[in-house]
Amino acid sequence: MAINRKLGRTTDIRMAMLKTLTSDLIMYGKVETTLARAKEVKSIADSIIALAIKEKDNYEMVDVKVVKAKLDEKGNKVTELVKSKNGKEYLKVVKEETTEKRQKDMPSRLNARRKIMRKVNKVKDSEGNKVDLPSKLFNEIAPKYAGKNVGGFTRIIKAGPRRGDGAEVAILQLI
Repeated sequence: MAINRKLGRTTDIRMAMLKTLTSDLIMYGKVETTLARAKEVKSIADSIIALAIKEKDNYEMVDVKVVKAKLDEKGNKVTELVKSKNGKEYLKVVKEETTEKRQKDMPSRLNARRKIMRKVNKVKDSEGNKVDLPSKLFNEIAPKYAGKNVGGFTRIIKAGPRRGDGAEVAILQLI
């Protein structure tokens, strides 16, 4: 007997579809799909949310040296006139070195991040900026569910048959 539903698709197409649905669920909080797909995505989403809850506080803060371009009060880069070895003059951007505090994942959290990245797609928001879904899971979703210790992070609501083919439609949402 099969472990998971085949959903009438070949393996690569099915896995891509499930990754996309899982990414959309994490990104937007809910997704509307067929009942069979929703049941498959529910198990994937619950497992990665449980992993994020387990590893949410497993990091350390480290100081990192950062070299950036110096900015003036208007936000433009500060430049200086420099003379090269052969006598030509050119503008050079002035750099400044600072230290910043950044999160450094511990090995088990890094492994969890990689596992999550295998189950979701890379996503961009409506403005075209990249959204880091593992960070969203660790920083926003996991603290919300920190009190729960066993699954049940998603809910399936049946929405009735779809017009056209009569497939059972369901709404899958984060609780």
